[in-house]
Amino acid sequence: MKFTAYARELQGTGASRRLRVAGKVPGIVYGAGEPASIELDHNALYHALKKEAFHSSILEMELGGKVDKVVLRDVQMHPWKQLVQHVDFQRVDNTTRITKKVPLHFVNEAESQAVKFDKCL
Repeated sequence: MKFTAYARELQGTGASRRLRVAGKVPGIVYGAGEPASIELDHNALYHALKKEAFHSSILEMELGGKVDKVVLRDVQMHPWKQLVQHVDFQRVDNTTRITKKVPLHFVNEAESQAVKFDKCL
């Protein structure tokens, strides 16, 4: 999946609050170089978070005309509203090993002979 992020210069509670009021989400990208503060569009991010692939695959983030490969590390949500408060991404390079949980889905599990005969259903 590919998404677009924008660099942000202002940091702190007040700056993040102003971003959220404007419909943006503050975030950070770290690993494999210098950390970068970013901002993302809230609606696009919220709908992307509904997809399982966004959580478990390598994403392509376009930041300032440069495309980096990243994985989603953390999402902070508002306690009772459907709002994303903050996101963390980690850059991926070919020389560093990372650990990531990936969900597995079994196709035709109910029709499996092992499930039928061993009463695993």
